[in-house]
Amino acid sequence: MAVTAGLRLPAVKGIESFRVIEEVKGDATTEFGAPSTAATVEIQPATAKEADRVATLLDAAWAALDDVVAAAPAHLRKGPRGGGRDRDAMYEHVLGAEQAYAGKVGVRAQHPPPADDPAAIRAVREAILSMIRSDRSGAPARERGWSPRYCARRLAWHALDHAWEIQDRSV
Repeated sequence: MAVTAGLRLPAVKGIESFRVIEEVKGDATTEFGAPSTAATVEIQPATAKEADRVATLLDAAWAALDDVVAAAPAHLRKGPRGGGRDRDAMYEHVLGAEQAYAGKVGVRAQHPPPADDPAAIRAVREAILSMIRSDRSGAPARERGWSPRYCARRLAWHALDHAWEIQDRSV
């Protein structure tokens, strides 16, 4: 994803090159597999460069999802218990979540954009990206809202999680 975003990651020789800088307490959402808590860095003020990097990575995650959706068959292999959404229903779910998550950071989107309207999808996404790029406080935009960087991480995780699911279940 970083390559798609035009970003370079530092060279890494092995797992010892990584270090944990923070652990956050999880909850039921975390048990389900979704990030549910903002890390300390996600609620700190951001420089313009940091905010742009986060927005660029989120945009690359959306591009990856859109590419997977475009290449996938309409009907996906069913899950281990015989269930699961097909491609279009899953994509509409992700778009609906984007609209809901946008509200968590003060971006108004009336309705989830239709899956067959790329201009409407892009408009919601551009509004979210603009907010992420312009925020410098790191604080949630509203009471019980999300910080812009946490919102970006949650959106990117959600887009990629479903992109991988679509790929995995493509027949």
